[in-house]
Amino acid sequence: MELRAIEREPEAFQRGLNAAQIEVICRQAFGSGVVVVQAVELGLGGYNSVYRVELGGSDAPVILRAAPQEQVQFGSELHLMRNEYASVPWLAVIAPLMPQVLAVDWSHDVVDRDWMIQTYLPGVPAPEHLGRYPRSGRTTFFRQLGAITRTVHDVRGPHFGRVSGPAYASWSEAVIASFTQIADDLEQAGLDDADVRKAADLAAQGHATLDEIDEPQLLTGDLWTVNCLLDAEAPEPLISGVLDFDRTEFGDPAADWTIRMAQSKDDERESFWESYGALNQTPAARWRSRIYEARHLAAIRLERHRLAKSELVHESYAALAKVLAQLG
Repeated sequence: MELRAIEREPEAFQRGLNAAQIEVICRQAFGSGVVVVQAVELGLGGYNSVYRVELGGSDAPVILRAAPQEQVQFGSELHLMRNEYASVPWLAVIAPLMPQVLAVDWSHDVVDRDWMIQTYLPGVPAPEHLGRYPRSGRTTFFRQLGAITRTVHDVRGPHFGRVSGPAYASWSEAVIASFTQIADDLEQAGLDDADVRKAADLAAQGHATLDEIDEPQLLTGDLWTVNCLLDAEAPEPLISGVLDFDRTEFGDPAADWTIRMAQSKDDERESFWESYGALNQTPAARWRSRIYEARHLAAIRLERHRLAKSELVHESYAALAKVLAQLG
């Protein structure tokens, strides 16, 4: 088989699969007679290793995703692929836009990593294609994204917290636990975690306000432009696929990454709200939004460290300090 891999620095977090590993995975999934013609590593993912795999006798490629080895995963990011797999039944409302899962393996018998094979979705990554449309026409894209997000958020769940668990009885418990887990990860990485632990304390002090959210709703995790595919031939932006739901959880929709991004600029993305609907703007809701921003910033810091972006890690402390001052 032909393998086209991305060259990375030796110390990079992501570790690719070799040709032999890809072949043995495909034999496990499709039988010993399968022929792997080509595997091309795709570079948009920042966590899993992702390959477009061409199989002999098949007209359509498949997508192979391999999680990092468990020993290099942070606790707050452990088993994200398993969480995505557990989310599939809950995401049935947008199933036509999602790839289908063809095979999974958490056993580590074949390779020492979780892996998943999915159908290949045609389309062009939105970050590559959206700029080809006039800025005035991009409102169509964000209006579609708002409708998709609303559809997901309308799904009710059985507990608070990550879809695959652990399950929490209240939203405050889930939020405080996530802060604590990220702080533990930062401490393990040798980074200052005091501000994240302070955020956890503030969340605990305001638990009653968090627990005004008494019905768990499904959050996309990090749905935004980078996780969308566009129809390459459409005269205006048309979302043809959505990907990577490994950070889904049940909680307050206002805590979703998608909501944060939709609020981050006053531009074409304002059309998001035309289909999504207005946010709650009570004093309690505004307080919760600051707690959620603190949680986003803590998770971003950990991701920046994982990607060896030390300058951006440093910048995160001032950003979080500003939010904590507003909360305090």
